[in-house]
Amino acid sequence: MTGTPAGQGYLALRATRVLLGVSGGIAAYKAAELARELLRAGAQVQPLLTAAAEAMVSRATFAALTGRSVPASIWDDPAAVEHVHLARWGQILVIAPATAHTLARLAAGLADDLLTNVALAFPGPVVVAPAMHTEMWQHPATQANLAVLERRGVQVVPPASGPLTSGDVGPGRLAELSDLVAGVAVALKDRDSPAEARTLAGVRMLISLGGTREPLDPVRYLGNRSSGRMGAAIAVEALRRGAEVTAVAAVTSVDLPAGTRVLQVETAQQLYDTVLAEAPARDVVIMAAAVADFRPKASAPAKLKKDQGVPEVVLEPTPDTLAELGRRRRPDQILVGFAAETNDHLANARAKLDRKRLDLVVVNHVETERSAFGTDTADAALVDNAISEDLPPGASKQEIARHLLNRVERLRAQHRPPQPA
Repeated sequence: MTGTPAGQGYLALRATRVLLGVSGGIAAYKAAELARELLRAGAQVQPLLTAAAEAMVSRATFAALTGRSVPASIWDDPAAVEHVHLARWGQILVIAPATAHTLARLAAGLADDLLTNVALAFPGPVVVAPAMHTEMWQHPATQANLAVLERRGVQVVPPASGPLTSGDVGPGRLAELSDLVAGVAVALKDRDSPAEARTLAGVRMLISLGGTREPLDPVRYLGNRSSGRMGAAIAVEALRRGAEVTAVAAVTSVDLPAGTRVLQVETAQQLYDTVLAEAPARDVVIMAAAVADFRPKASAPAKLKKDQGVPEVVLEPTPDTLAELGRRRRPDQILVGFAAETNDHLANARAKLDRKRLDLVVVNHVETERSAFGTDTADAALVDNAISEDLPPGASKQEIARHLLNRVERLRAQHRPPQPA
């Protein structure tokens, strides 16, 4: 695992006192890497391990990395009331990994070990990064506990999809290091500017994400390399700001945050139908999905066999969802499109902005060595009718989402009619 480039998120961590809670999942070893990355960003880190975490990684490991002693229990020195002192020392509490058991204890307000005692006494921002097996992550009890924590203002960095223990593959693995650091930076920003956190309260937002698949036969399809990470990052940030989020999700490799209404689609036609049915009731529509431009004119009813020869595939255009949204949009509706470009990035983005009647285009560099597909970072720019804004090279998708929604808020303010004196 590698760190993100030093940037705005890292600047936010300088001289920050971080309480790092580690619970007992197999991903506990990754918390040591997180501690090292937080230290590299200039933070002070105080580890707090549950008993189960110690079965995975020793306290000595974290003590050596952070230069701080790692208490084992509130009973080490009851007279010191250590959980209270630690809660007052820390500026942010980060729990990574957060197991299903730890999430349940936090949601119930239990205080049965040092970590949960500190959590109950801690008044500042809290970040949890769940990690567990797919079935545990998807269980209604876990999702309900997450919803409780989010209502209390806890920042959730959702797990990624990928290889798990026992050879399984699916959602539940600890988020990538760059996502964890970005989540900490976001929570610190909210602490410093609490008024920003609900700036989209009541706003009805529709986000499309993921890549569409167009069937060649019952087995094969034409698709693309979109992971859905950008759309998921936008959903996380929109929910944090109080928006009501509906996601039209094509094929993705990430989970959407709790609190998102999800409508699943696969083909460009299904996305077109679903988005156009939902869009009239939305204040903001953000089309982050990678939608196929072409599809096979006819899909074979049975699997194509190699010994039958190379089939002739005739393509036809798919419906243009974004253009149709531009034609149908309300005057007060904000419409955002994405452009994946390999050259003439800004010129192509401006052409798309005008041609499809958009308010804003997010243009991504997708050259081979700089592709935004399937990664946690991207080289991107925001283009509207007035200005273009290049974002820092290699910006995290969480950072891009924040810049994007900041611009959406400004556009909404411009669309509002003047208030009577």
